[in-house]
Amino acid sequence: MLRSFDIVLIVVMTAAATVTYTIKHQAENKLEEVRKLEAGIKLEEDTIDLLRADWALLTQPNRLEKLVGVYQQDLQLAPTDPTQLARPEELPMLRADLPPPADVLEAMGLTKGKGSGKAKKPAAGTDDIATGSVAR
Repeated sequence: MLRSFDIVLIVVMTAAATVTYTIKHQAENKLEEVRKLEAGIKLEEDTIDLLRADWALLTQPNRLEKLVGVYQQDLQLAPTDPTQLARPEELPMLRADLPPPADVLEAMGLTKGKGSGKAKKPAAGTDDIATGSVAR
């Protein structure tokens, strides 16, 4: 009896050691993967910092002014007139702000259409797209 119990304990101990080693090996692999990812992230951050420094050097006003002077004949640049700048109210409407077409309004029952004969009154606090008024 004692021998079979010893054999069972040895088997259990060997299985536990195998499971422990497997888990340790998987954890080391994941740690190596995390270190590789962190190194990649650090490289990308360094690259971004370098590109920002390059951009700062390239866009220095003194440098650009010298380039304008050198290439004035080729580029024929002129200062921007204040009248060339547009104010926000002068810009065209966004597509989202455009009123929907009449057939969509008709389908929604907001205008007098061929089928209904009577327009529905919009709910309080909503815009009446057909008339441009706001119901309160």
